[in-house]
Amino acid sequence: MPPLDRFFPNANAFWQALPQRPRRLCFTNGCFDLIHPGHVQYLEDVRALGDYLVVGLNSDASVTRLKGASRPLQEEWARARVLLGLRSVDAVIRFDEDTPLALITALQPDVLAKGGDYTPATVVGRELVEAHGGQLVLVPFLPGHSTSEIVARIRADRGVWAE
Repeated sequence: MPPLDRFFPNANAFWQALPQRPRRLCFTNGCFDLIHPGHVQYLEDVRALGDYLVVGLNSDASVTRLKGASRPLQEEWARARVLLGLRSVDAVIRFDEDTPLALITALQPDVLAKGGDYTPATVVGRELVEAHGGQLVLVPFLPGHSTSEIVARIRADRGVWAE
């Protein structure tokens, strides 16, 4: 399994560990509770937009507030380990807030990416990133893949085939 030496508790720890700022720093965030092909494709697409990809990872408490008492399905260190096992992910930074605004402020990414279910008006941190010359990129989802759908199939004792 990949080591957790690229899993940071906050932006300050990340900047202390990074010897030099990447030329084009990409950022995205999420719960990443069960990694599926849609996540893998999304993260590869985001990483292709720059030189370095930082994933902001919702803490366990944050996931519970956002998704409900039955989530997360995996602890944050486990979610971070899986993310760091992907070639596309260079670093993971934990955040405990409901939005990644403070983390985006501390990182000042060149590219802020979110999934295709967002609109520019609904992306937290967009104005901040664009104000310093960065860009927002909305990446389309890989159809048919969602953690919520996978959880629903498991709870209904169904396999991958929809009824």
